[in-house]
Amino acid sequence: MSAPAPRDLTPAAARPRPAEAPAPARPPVATPPAAVPTPSEPGPGRLGLSRPALGLVLLALCVAPFALVLAVSLGVPEDGAAWDWGLSLQNYRRVFVGLDWPETTSRLYLARLGWSLAYAALASVVAVAFAFPLAWAIARRSRRTQTIWLVFLLASLSLSEVFVVMGWDILMSNRSGLPMLFRESGLTDALKATPIFDWLREQGLASPRDVRFKTSVPLTVLVMAYLVFPYAVILLYPALSRIDPAMMEAARTMGARPGTVMRTVVIPQVRLPLLGAVLLLFVFLLGAYVVVTQFADPARHTLTVSIYESVRGATLNAPFGAAQAVVLLVAAATALLAASGLARLAERAR
Repeated sequence: MSAPAPRDLTPAAARPRPAEAPAPARPPVATPPAAVPTPSEPGPGRLGLSRPALGLVLLALCVAPFALVLAVSLGVPEDGAAWDWGLSLQNYRRVFVGLDWPETTSRLYLARLGWSLAYAALASVVAVAFAFPLAWAIARRSRRTQTIWLVFLLASLSLSEVFVVMGWDILMSNRSGLPMLFRESGLTDALKATPIFDWLREQGLASPRDVRFKTSVPLTVLVMAYLVFPYAVILLYPALSRIDPAMMEAARTMGARPGTVMRTVVIPQVRLPLLGAVLLLFVFLLGAYVVVTQFADPARHTLTVSIYESVRGATLNAPFGAAQAVVLLVAAATALLAASGLARLAERAR
């Protein structure tokens, strides 16, 4: 029997430790180089134009024409159709208080400015009100049907204002249009026996003997609204096509009626496009000329007609026409600023 191995009585702290394998070296981490600031350079815009070039384009197309009209409006008319450069405010005085002020005061051109704003505002609201249901119906159809409708609306924009006015003139003519149809069908005689005929006479839509639509304020507003109706549909279509149908389905699932869904779900999402369409059409209709001369009473003509008469009509007074154009432009800008301010206040109140 072999003897047991002798025990190591050396303290553990004094014992030699076995050699440990060295830890593997970690690869060095590459640090990204510090960003070197570079001087900002004006890059080209979406149209390939640099910022200075784009500024020159805006200056040439927007600022320079307005500055030229403003300079002409300060000119002094001479005998005949001539005029000379100057710094006179007599043209603006004539717009606001008349030519013979302070002996007499005339509000003729301010009244024409009021009719310009009234026609444009009413017609733009009517156009958007009638375009909204059609744009909504188009947005709910298939993609192919939407394309067909949009192509049709874009094609209708090729019709000039003169062509549209000519068609409405034939439709509303006393000899060949709706008044003749009313007269031949006996509807005019039936209306004469009711208070409706007296109301039509008060609105300028009837004479003592017959129904007539020319010349009248309602017909002028209607034709102006018809003129910009395709624009209104095209402006409203993108916003209406982006509405999520699941939101309307959820509202109907909760028991909301179609009218309630339209009022509480659809219209709040497109209120800004609605306002934008009205403002854009309002600015567009401020320059309507043929519609007003054909369907509006001469006492209710707009400032646009007066501008044309001053520049190219019988009076041939370019500085006075330019002064009226500046007043019309300032009034339009003021109306746009007021509308945008009211829109911001409405947004804050919500």
